[in-house]
Amino acid sequence: MPLKELAERRNILHRKSSAQTVLAHALSDVQIGEVAVVSSFGAESVVLLHMVSEINKATPVIFLDTEMLFAETLQYQHDVAKFLDLTNVRVITPTRDAVFINDVDGLLHQADTTACCHLRKVKPLNDALAEFGGWITGRKRYQSGARATIPLFERDARKIKVNPLASWTAADIAAYMETHNLPRHPLVAKGYPSIGCMPCTSRVGDHESARSGRWRDAAKTECGIHFSPNEAVHAPASKQ
Repeated sequence: MPLKELAERRNILHRKSSAQTVLAHALSDVQIGEVAVVSSFGAESVVLLHMVSEINKATPVIFLDTEMLFAETLQYQHDVAKFLDLTNVRVITPTRDAVFINDVDGLLHQADTTACCHLRKVKPLNDALAEFGGWITGRKRYQSGARATIPLFERDARKIKVNPLASWTAADIAAYMETHNLPRHPLVAKGYPSIGCMPCTSRVGDHESARSGRWRDAAKTECGIHFSPNEAVHAPASKQ
């Protein structure tokens, strides 16, 4: 079955389903194949990860360590994985050769954030997902304009991408975390409601949107891993 049709059928089937039902189906859908959860272990990530832990603690969870993350995120990743007893967290980093060729001084983000994201996020994730038929994200429609229409299931190149929390609101997230007494990312209390790489994430004011601190004062709103096939960012040319 074509992936677009498969996604459309799953969206119809789950139009009234809970996030937990969507997630459980995605993790056992033989037509999609083996699926991994991709998590930033950011401000809201623990909600989806908790749901995963209640279904199957051995679910593959891919964590992208760009080597430019906040120290608090690295510690939070370790703490949450232990707290939820997730047994198959795969920490992915850019290859040494790729970093040496393209960003040996660690300053690529100052010249070209898209190239930096491709080097440290997009390419490593594509490689890590090669063995899977689909992947699961924690994206929500309320997070930004670019995410306002995301479906539960969508075709993503040659895979199916699943967004079980697509319709959830910030209040839903907060309530779930409170109900289950889940650990909070320590940077949230310090003014970081959306957390990415340290050089490209800033504090957010009281009247700003949660993601306004990501790539502040730039047109960029996504790192590139969530572009649709028609929006895909081409790999930057390697330095000679």
